[in-house]
Amino acid sequence: MRSGFPVVVPNYRLTPKETTGDSDFRHPDHALDILEFLTFLTSWEGPSGLGNVYDPKAIHLIGHSCAAHMLSTIFLDSSSITPSLTPTDAVLQSVKSIALSEGIYDIDLLLSDYPEYRSWFIAPAFGDMKSYRNFSVAEYPARTRDIRWLVVHSTGDTSVNLNQSRCMDGHLRRLMTEDGEGRVECDFHSVSMEHNDVFVDDRFVELLVKFASRDQVTT
Repeated sequence: MRSGFPVVVPNYRLTPKETTGDSDFRHPDHALDILEFLTFLTSWEGPSGLGNVYDPKAIHLIGHSCAAHMLSTIFLDSSSITPSLTPTDAVLQSVKSIALSEGIYDIDLLLSDYPEYRSWFIAPAFGDMKSYRNFSVAEYPARTRDIRWLVVHSTGDTSVNLNQSRCMDGHLRRLMTEDGEGRVECDFHSVSMEHNDVFVDDRFVELLVKFASRDQVTT
């Protein structure tokens, strides 16, 4: 890895294409899987015989697409809507930065731009509703102002447009008071790949490495 940081990629359960009463898996359960993983990560002592292979008090996160929404729901204050997604103090204090790419932040705005997403994507994952404003992370208050944020959007993304990232970038900047000045960055021009291809773009990797490395710590 170019950063020299240990990298861990968690998985989470998915909403089935065809749901039944026994397989009705919806938000916030996907994000709960991620929060459970993060809680484990901050307390794990490492593989047997190897000890700690990373610093559990210096973690940098990357959330792409749906995962950008999940991380935002956890690290912004969604407690009035999804109290189960409240992170522990240990998790909040361990995470130093969060990079978001090609994210979904305002679902109503997404559906106004891509109405076809409602039936096969949004309704199964969140429920069939007139409005999804309650799940707009671009309206949640801050839990902490100690975390640095990076919002990235590719010029070549045809699956999620720039409206989403502009919305989130503006919201995060409004959340950051003078005490949090300089805690939010964005890049909407360096990457030019399609939605799920950004990870093979060297410019995307360079952005992430440069952003995370500013703290001069390993993850």
